[in-house]
Amino acid sequence: MPMSATPPPIRIIPGEALDFYLGQGYYRMHQDLFTCRFLPINEQLYTVHWLRLRLADVVYGPTQRRLLRLNAPFSVRLRPFELTAEVEELYARYRRSINFDAPDTVEAFLLAGATHNVFRTEVLEVRDEGRLIAAGIFDRGARTLAGIMNFYDPTYRKNSLGKYLMLLKLEHARRCGHTYYYPGYLVNDYPKFDYKLFPCLTATEVFDCRRSMWQPFDWEAVREQSAELLAGWGEEEAAEEEPE
Repeated sequence: MPMSATPPPIRIIPGEALDFYLGQGYYRMHQDLFTCRFLPINEQLYTVHWLRLRLADVVYGPTQRRLLRLNAPFSVRLRPFELTAEVEELYARYRRSINFDAPDTVEAFLLAGATHNVFRTEVLEVRDEGRLIAAGIFDRGARTLAGIMNFYDPTYRKNSLGKYLMLLKLEHARRCGHTYYYPGYLVNDYPKFDYKLFPCLTATEVFDCRRSMWQPFDWEAVREQSAELLAGWGEEEAAEEEPE
């Protein structure tokens, strides 16, 4: 089950507080901070593994450099996030093109009915001759950047704009002098989320929630963590079923 970390009411989450909770494997959900260890998919239980990149150690390879060159003709604008009809229309086009569960709207994902945003949220807009074709929404801490949403016009699928937005966020975080970029989580044995390893595998760390520590990303380490988590879940389930 998700665990909440945000005490209501709060007007704004300080950047240092966001840095701290991101470092403990927490993340944004609506107007709260949460963490989780499991994700049920098609009646099967999978384990969640939170990621971050050490910005000082990021080095691009030929694939990343090629993607930056491919999308160089587009204009990129950074601005404070504002929920607009243009953003919602772009997301609606994106959502109709995907084959996995996603929130109905950007508002549902970020605000869920709230009228005040407690995060310092910004957006990177990618435009082709003035037309909005991709948006990358993120929250800024004091020394961290947390990627929240990436979506794009499906007619530009060949441009890999989701991955491109990850690189744009990473570069923005480096210009701000940040230490870490948090792209979210991946799921063991479920490759739908593996794209979050795209920017730089050697600079990526994975959070070991059972020991509350970060370690260099390694698939074997992820599999070991997953086995421990599932074994612990099984033990808890068995203990709950034992008669008093």
